[in-house]
Amino acid sequence: MTSGEDEEYPAELSSGGNFVAGPLPDDPAEIDPVDLEEIERRARQELLRVEAELNQRWPETKIEPSLDRITALMTVLGDPQKTYPVIHVAGTNGKGSVTRLVDALLSRLGLRVGRYTSPHLQLVTERIALDGHPIAASKYVDVYRDIEPYVGMVDGAGGPKMSKFEVLTGMAFAAFADAPVDAAVVETGMGGTWDATNVADGQVAVITPVGLDHTDYLGTDLGEIAGEKAGIIKPGSVAIIAEQEPEALRVLLERAVEVDATVARAGSEFGVLRREIAVGGQMLSLQGLGGVYDEIFLPLHGAHQANNALLALAAVEAFFGAGKDRRLDIEAVREAFAAVENPGRLERVRSAPTVLLDAAHNPHGARALATAIEEEFAFRKLTAVIGVLDDKDVRGILEALEPVVSDVVVTKNSSPRAMPLDELNELALSIFGEDRVVAESSLDAAVETAVALVEESDDPGEPLAGGGVLITGSVVTVGDARTLFGKEPA
Repeated sequence: MTSGEDEEYPAELSSGGNFVAGPLPDDPAEIDPVDLEEIERRARQELLRVEAELNQRWPETKIEPSLDRITALMTVLGDPQKTYPVIHVAGTNGKGSVTRLVDALLSRLGLRVGRYTSPHLQLVTERIALDGHPIAASKYVDVYRDIEPYVGMVDGAGGPKMSKFEVLTGMAFAAFADAPVDAAVVETGMGGTWDATNVADGQVAVITPVGLDHTDYLGTDLGEIAGEKAGIIKPGSVAIIAEQEPEALRVLLERAVEVDATVARAGSEFGVLRREIAVGGQMLSLQGLGGVYDEIFLPLHGAHQANNALLALAAVEAFFGAGKDRRLDIEAVREAFAAVENPGRLERVRSAPTVLLDAAHNPHGARALATAIEEEFAFRKLTAVIGVLDDKDVRGILEALEPVVSDVVVTKNSSPRAMPLDELNELALSIFGEDRVVAESSLDAAVETAVALVEESDDPGEPLAGGGVLITGSVVTVGDARTLFGKEPA
């Protein structure tokens, strides 16, 4: 199976011979800074070589619905995914945010955590995280080379070779076992039942809101899509379910009954009691499975992020067996959530004018983004820079954003699957009108144009106060923008 929205890695490869690092001193301070830079540079070169090899496999947008290949790999590796407990996260939107929030909370409660997410924003190492940080490029390469012979064995068994996503999933499970971790929080790529991550049996399954996305692969109605997501709910597990449309909820509950899973539903067994907008985020009071958690500051914007924090809290409560009157350490919850970082989700990368990045790439995510903008930001003028992938519901994304943005600059991101600029421009014109649309062929030019638009004023000597730029439409677009603004992978 595949990840949700594929991030294409740059094709350019640096030249140079194979690099073999010698033993490093026990004290990193003994390593000359120049040597550290050279080690990192060569590790990045080798990472590019590994990515070039992986890119020869089926891309993450091509599916052959079977767990046979990933199961075979796990078997020859000794089933590393069974050596630690797993919290498994599926859904249409919010998976990545919930995964990061769970990671932060488990870590603050004293566990060593492995985190697997997809796609990445800037660098593939973001997908496999230990101790809250992406693994080093050298570690990524080492893990791949360690399992490469076993991947070859599976490839040679007949049938399609392993896909890129399947290999990456195997790498993550192996890296977590090698660390070793006390727990892993694993985000599905696409769907659930046939997703490569589903070789793990999560003791807690989290289902974020289910909406229409990837309909070519998952089905054309909410019931079909929910049925695919429900596949991560395993016998005897605890299912933490976000508020859902009735059609989706029915299917999820049927699966839980079928496998005798315990169910906790947002809005029923747990919920957001109070939410107040605060400087830099929001202040929450949450009803968890084990009691009330008040004065929780979350440095993320939007009601959807409050709901994501709620799901993460309930998942960790279920993981530790919390129940009535068995609450987690509230100070630990406060500290974990207050320190959480979530790149590419209403992330501010510049002031004057404010530039925000958000990876909304389907109508459901775009509507949540529009609501957050409307409720929590007071822009006098907001220009959106939008680059999308060709296989998305682009009209739905644009229509969701239209009420909250003054104008748009359409552009093309770095993915080969990017919607052609002329097509995106034509679609935007039909929704926004000629006076509100500008087309730019590159992201950097689009950002420059957007900044100029928000700084326009009737008085040439006074820039427009309260202007903002929103860069959105795709994970790839946001990853490109983070790099453009000098942000490190996170």
